[in-house]
Amino acid sequence: MADDYLVRIGKLIRDARQHRGWTQAQLAEALGTSQSAVNRIERGNQNISLEMIARIGEALDSEIVSLGYAGPMHLRVVGGRRLSGAIDVKTSKNACVALLCGSLLNKGRTVLRRVARIEEVYRLLEVLNSIGVRTRWINDGVDLELVPPAELDMTAIDADAAVRTRSIIMFLGPLLHRMDHFKLPYAGGCDLGTRTIEPHMIALRRFGLDIAATEGQYHAQVDRKVRPDRPIVLTERGDTVTENALLAAARHDGVTVIRNASSNYMVQDLCFFLEALGVRVEGIGTTTLTVHGVPNIDVDVDYSPSEDPVEAMSLLAAAVVTESELTVRRVPIEFLEIELAVLEEMGLDHDRSAEYFADNGRTRLIDLTVRPSKLEAPIDKIHPMPFPGLNIDNVPFFAAIAAVASGQTLIHDWVYDNRAIYLTDLNRLGGRLQLLDPHRVLVEGPTRWRAAEMMCPPALRPAVVVLLAMMAAEGTSVLRNVYVINRGYEDLAERLNSVGAQIEIFRDI
Repeated sequence: MADDYLVRIGKLIRDARQHRGWTQAQLAEALGTSQSAVNRIERGNQNISLEMIARIGEALDSEIVSLGYAGPMHLRVVGGRRLSGAIDVKTSKNACVALLCGSLLNKGRTVLRRVARIEEVYRLLEVLNSIGVRTRWINDGVDLELVPPAELDMTAIDADAAVRTRSIIMFLGPLLHRMDHFKLPYAGGCDLGTRTIEPHMIALRRFGLDIAATEGQYHAQVDRKVRPDRPIVLTERGDTVTENALLAAARHDGVTVIRNASSNYMVQDLCFFLEALGVRVEGIGTTTLTVHGVPNIDVDVDYSPSEDPVEAMSLLAAAVVTESELTVRRVPIEFLEIELAVLEEMGLDHDRSAEYFADNGRTRLIDLTVRPSKLEAPIDKIHPMPFPGLNIDNVPFFAAIAAVASGQTLIHDWVYDNRAIYLTDLNRLGGRLQLLDPHRVLVEGPTRWRAAEMMCPPALRPAVVVLLAMMAAEGTSVLRNVYVINRGYEDLAERLNSVGAQIEIFRDI
């Protein structure tokens, strides 16, 4: 059997397993084989008989395993439909990936409630499985259990999965406490231009971590004699940089002060999780965090991450661009207050419920009902700022919202090198967006959307913005190769269909 055919079969098996919600270990148990054998099969590194393919198909209840390579997933969108009813916001993608990395701090059993079933999580689970962490979905696939081995096997790391997620960079903080030297594949993720790891290194060097980047890998060495003897000042108030510093500080035997820290939603969730592990964190929600580390963490912990404010913004934008009345439930309001204030000035008609707490007992939620509104372009430009400012990941949704408002809106996405460029894909659907430079785009509204067939932008939020515009466009549109959307959203097409959209998932045969 040709090597390329084995790779194609392996990818198909992996897709079928993930659709079922199984880990490699669960499939191995069903087949009576080892997790490492399943890993080799999925990577195309092991010969596989027709009998084994049939057994895998039976175990996964997936006919497609016997049909050959399925190809990438596409969406066919019948637009011009109004949404109605209510839809719940899922748990935070960015919080879940941080908590998966944070589970490496714990020698005990970690249970995470209502984990987002998304490609980014699947990639991290594959990496965790490959280095020896036992993971399984429990409670009908709603919750996730993680049990680490006594020793991690970094030599067996699934590099293919690791390079498909930038979140792998957050392994550095926990791993520096577990081994003196290790290797990690380069971080991947969205195509958002040049994003160096130097801010991470500046913080983690204070814990003795030294990195040499060669041949597609980070070669890490840890000097145990080096300890942070003064506050760590982050050169970038980034979310993952702050999380890495927190993860390093959590098992440092002493008190670590982190300044210029992000206070964004995923950072707060990680802090709440660390407190559940017994690590005291002062200053949560501020830019100065004081971490009282615990050198040995061995507890059974049960934690519920909060809802995703960026998904909430996505659903809010879906209602606005389709001129629908829609109730979005379980909205983390403290991380959307600026966005809603801007939308109010633009003329958004909406109601809010009384506040209540998320399952973590800390994050404030509301139910938000949006109604069709006559929007006017904002006077000031739309631009992101660190929390409590307008969220960086919510900026792209204002491109679609501004396109249905009357007047000109200037959007300044100063954080990422390429993302504003991808927003001009809306022009294929009838939008009038003028790229002023790689960071600024001028949006002219209102827009008469038109259907089109196009490739999915390689960045998560612009890809969803294109999908929302397709939902507003009369006629049938096709969005090809939507893997990037599946990285950050769980069953988005099906859930939008539940409130009136008409989106069909299909693959090339």
